[in-house]
Amino acid sequence: MNTRYCHFSAIVMGLAAASMLVGATPARAESSTTPLVPEQAVLAESGLDQAAPDQAVTSASPEAVAADSQNAADLVILSDDLVAQTISPGRATRSGPSYIGVGGNIGFGGDTAMGEGNFTIYSKIGLTNNFSARPAVVVGNDPTILLPLTADFPIAPVTEAVDFDVAPFIGGGVAISTGSDSLARPLITGGIDIPVADRVTLTVQGNVAFFRDTEGSVILGVGYNF
Repeated sequence: MNTRYCHFSAIVMGLAAASMLVGATPARAESSTTPLVPEQAVLAESGLDQAAPDQAVTSASPEAVAADSQNAADLVILSDDLVAQTISPGRATRSGPSYIGVGGNIGFGGDTAMGEGNFTIYSKIGLTNNFSARPAVVVGNDPTILLPLTADFPIAPVTEAVDFDVAPFIGGGVAISTGSDSLARPLITGGIDIPVADRVTLTVQGNVAFFRDTEGSVILGVGYNF
């Protein structure tokens, strides 16, 4: 009887000891976990880890920087071209400023005021960097109205040896004779502007109009720049 009791007591004590060991193991595992320092806690909450600082930030290659610079330069050039070709009446062109002037008309053939010697009021009205309108009125018994559009060329010296700048222009438009026998006919025009001061431009302009008879004229005048 005592022997059975001893065996039973040993079994019970063994089971109790095993239960105590099993319960103590998680506690020791939890107590062995290293607490997070504040910096690590912040990284853990934000989803970052210690490997983040080791990730190198790649910079743009020289080729990419050069390509970006070229694209920016192209945009600037395109913008300048658009500005240069924007229609702005009264602006300067590459041949010089706009102006209004007076002068004389020397006519050749025909019966209109343009084909005779008369007084002339003329002008240049810049539209873009390259083009301008050059309306004029040849005053006579029946005035003739000239409405040409011209391509303007840059100011340049006549020769390297002569310090004398001119700005050629050439174009075409419409010539309108007034009076009882009014006509609107094609006009060809061309000439040179001669800048002589900040506010003064001399002009020599030739015109050919195709009325019933082909008529020609040369305008010589002085203009006030604006």
